[in-house]
Order: sequence, then C-alpha cells, then structure tokens
Amino acid sequence: MSATSTYALAGAKSPETLVEQHAALVKRIAVHLLGRLPRSVELDDLVQVGLIALLEAAKHYSPTKGANFETYASIRVRGAMLDEVRSTDWAPRSVYRKQRQMSAAIRNVENRTGERATPPDIADELGVSLDEYFNMLATTSSARMFSLDHTGQESEPAANRIGDQHSDPVKEIESEEFRGEMARAISTLPEREALVMALYYDEELNLKEIGEVLGVSESRVCQIHGQALARLRARMQEWAETFRGKR
Repeated sequence: MSATSTYALAGAKSPETLVEQHAALVKRIAVHLLGRLPRSVELDDLVQVGLIALLEAAKHYSPTKGANFETYASIRVRGAMLDEVRSTDWAPRSVYRKQRQMSAAIRNVENRTGERATPPDIADELGVSLDEYFNMLATTSSARMFSLDHTGQESEPAANRIGDQHSDPVKEIESEEFRGEMARAISTLPEREALVMALYYDEELNLKEIGEVLGVSESRVCQIHGQALARLRARMQEWAETFRGKR
C-alpha cells in the first residue's frame, strides 16, 4: 500500500498535500532567520534546505503525536536551516574560543564569590580591560543563533528529534531536562539581561528596536545580549557536565 493510501485511510492529508499547503511557511521562517544571520547566508539556500525538511516532516508526521502539523514542521524546518548554517562553519574558531573563555571566567567568578559575575569581575578574570571585554561580547554575540541549543557537543539539536520514531529515549529525557534547566537559568539572569532576552527571543524585536524600548544605544543592547548569552552558556555547560556525570 502506498504512503498516500495509508494517509487517506488514516483520515490524514498526504505528504504531498501537506507540503503544498505549507510551502509558504518555509519562506516565512527563512526570512525571519535571515535577519539574524551573517550576510553571507543566502535566502534561497535556506529555503531549499527548508523545503527538504518540510517534505521529511510531512512524511514522518502523525496526527496522533499531539502537535498540529504547522507546529511540528516549523520546528523541523527551523532546525534544518540552523544546522545548514552551522555546517558551513561561518564563525571563526576565535569566536568559539572567546565564548569558552568568557564562560569559564563567569563560572570561576561565580563559584568563587557565590554571586553573579559583573562585567568588571569577568574582565579582571580574563585579564583584559573592560572595553576589550565589551568588544569580545559584541564579537561572540554574532554567534547567538547557536548559543542556546549547543553546550559543546556536536550532536543533533533536540528540536529535530521531536516526533522522530527512531529517537533515543535517553536523549529525549535529556532534552526535557535541558529545556527545564534553560528556563531556570534564564529566570536567574539580572533583570535587564532577562528583559533583553525576552524582547529578542519572545517578542522578536531586533537590537535597534530593543534599544528604543530601553532608551540605550544598539551597541549597548548588543553588549547586554552578549553578556546574557555568556552567562547562560556558563550555567548550561556546568549543568551539562553534571547531567552527564549522573548517567
């Protein structure tokens, strides 16, 4: 029996129909992501990857999973696009090295003092001036799209495994644990950092718009955003090490 016949018997739409009806979703996601990615990334490349992911999502989707198709497909399409950009390794290795250095400095300061690390504390720990530290934040903040779903492991993003019948149950548990810990970590951010994160990721404002809301310059928002990401990376890396140690 063909896949299309199977879908018809189940009362669901065929993969071909789902793709046709949701093709515009791919471009919307691509356009939204493009505004946050390096200029070297082409819209057409994102759309092409997204359409392939949409087809795969349509083939594996089941109404019994609980999520509607648009929600399920959006996760798969966005994840595929981010994977494609990540695979091009557009960011210099120095960016990731600086990220690790800042995360380590934050952990050292907070473990030593028991308090939130401030920019001057982190700069002192790194052995650089405050201005140089702010420049590091601006540089590493450009890798923001990959900061919240990466803790140093080269593994498939958890979002891409949602609804996959072949996914590893242990990894699914880890994914749930990760999301819970990420929510907790965000809730402990200083007020202004948490606000910038909310405006950027939840309200989907760009840095200039956030600056207008807060009454500060776009470069200052970039610094706050980079500081928040550095703090989250430090806390999530520590959680990841502890979580793996329990397994």
